[in-house]
Amino acid sequence: MYLIDPVAMVFSVAQISAAIALLNGVLTAIGQGNVVVSAITAIARQPESKNSVTSTMFIGLAMSETSGVYGLAVALIMLFANPLVAAYMATL
Repeated sequence: MYLIDPVAMVFSVAQISAAIALLNGVLTAIGQGNVVVSAITAIARQPESKNSVTSTMFIGLAMSETSGVYGLAVALIMLFANPLVAAYMATL
């Protein structure tokens, strides 16, 4: 007999990995805050560069937001459509 049930082990590892993937969302929010602060500082120093700074800021925000969405997608896959559970069940 196993000391720990293998299916329970797969589920626990999946939940830990989902939590790590969701940590990406927190770090994305911190990064987006830093981008906005830097853009506001740049506009305050040189107001005539507002258009270029704003467009660059929005491109950077969109790229960082996709990282957060990918983290959410990975977390949902690990929690609800875990391929490891199906692979383990096929070996039984």
